[in-house]
Amino acid sequence: MTGAATEVSRERKGKVVAVQGPVVDVKFEKVEEMPDLHETVVTRTFDRRDVTLLVAEHLEGNIARCVALASTLNLQRNAVAVAAGHPLTIPVGKELFGRIVNVMGHPIDGKGPIDTGGQMAPIHKDISRVAVSAEGVKKSKSDVLETGIKMVDLLFPVVRGSKTGIIGGAGCGKTVLIMELIHNIVEEHEGACVFTGVGERIREGNELYYEFEQVGILDKIMMAFGQMDEPPGARFNVILTGITLAEYLQSLGKEVLLFIDNVFRFVQAGAEISTLLGRTPSETGYQPTLSSEVGDVHERIKGSISAFEAVYVPADDLTDPAVVAIFSYLDAVMVLSRERTQLGLYPAIDPLASSCSNLDPAIVGQRHFDLAQEMLRILTKAEELRRIVAVIGIDELSKADRTLYERARKLTNFMTQPMFVAESYVGKKGEYVKIGDTLDGVEKIIDGRMDDRPEEQFYMIGKLE
Repeated sequence: MTGAATEVSRERKGKVVAVQGPVVDVKFEKVEEMPDLHETVVTRTFDRRDVTLLVAEHLEGNIARCVALASTLNLQRNAVAVAAGHPLTIPVGKELFGRIVNVMGHPIDGKGPIDTGGQMAPIHKDISRVAVSAEGVKKSKSDVLETGIKMVDLLFPVVRGSKTGIIGGAGCGKTVLIMELIHNIVEEHEGACVFTGVGERIREGNELYYEFEQVGILDKIMMAFGQMDEPPGARFNVILTGITLAEYLQSLGKEVLLFIDNVFRFVQAGAEISTLLGRTPSETGYQPTLSSEVGDVHERIKGSISAFEAVYVPADDLTDPAVVAIFSYLDAVMVLSRERTQLGLYPAIDPLASSCSNLDPAIVGQRHFDLAQEMLRILTKAEELRRIVAVIGIDELSKADRTLYERARKLTNFMTQPMFVAESYVGKKGEYVKIGDTLDGVEKIIDGRMDDRPEEQFYMIGKLE
């Protein structure tokens, strides 16, 4: 325990009266000594290890029911617990670039302590006080954030403050797509990135760290991890740690890319905590506070913070209550297709299974909107023809259908591109393609100006020469 916290809270000491896994009950002598909700309480195990608790509920008899952010192993009954007098605060500062912290802001990368000169920020905030009213605020063309990835810029334009969901199984290219987005926004827009690992495997965080280091963008990234082996309190609250870091970068006037992997694990951790606290679950087994928890997190992502959220879909059921609750806050959903991955079409986004509310003439302009809609129409028709071609062959199609089918193949190939972060895998130099060049290329293919070129010439290129 820190001396400062002990000094401030000398009269607000309680005793641990019950430990049920990660849930700890702390009894205080007087009602006025009771800590507030979300306030930090620090206790110590008999092997001299500090355990930070967050107050979740107030019970009768001056008992504060708390959720532990670290293992409660060796925590004894009647152990002294001190109310810190403030919510959980984490260090913020440029010193966190290239570092990995846990839910409490403590470094876990083995590189020593982080000294931010005393700059601290609370991870819990009152949404009603910090949220800006959205009434009368319209998204405009100037808010579109160019990513340099043709498929994303054309069909899933990223608007500042928007939230994009990325759905895909293992090996579909989620990590490569995310790393490319991070690389391009960091390089082209002088932005910064916060990567939040919520409830994912330790191996994934470790691999990601070294991949960021390899492509040379580690010094522009802050990382917060609450991994699969940690208590549910850590996995649930680490998403707020990540958002707090993003809000700090936003206050510096930077473009911020906030990546959350995986937002479904945040809901899962909330369900675990809810069960441990003894709350009655909803009909589907999730916590009764599911909607408000997902809402509180998403309401804090605004301004120049653009969020990309990986979403695990249990049993591929898109009607799962947790998935529905998350999707209601997303502006775009990009579905990564295993079939496209096997065909070598990277990024492997399935344009017909995905959707984006930002694809609107008022946001992207009429020309962009018309070209995107025409491309989707051609791809939809070509998907119907593909089944026929598989049976009778392309030569049996009518001339109009054959032309449309071939243009669809060229558009599909043109939507692939070499990526900077995949140079070592494909041996091709990555390319950043401006939105104007993407629109010009799509227009030439749709208009028939490229009908004489073979479809192979459109595969894995940048802009269309």
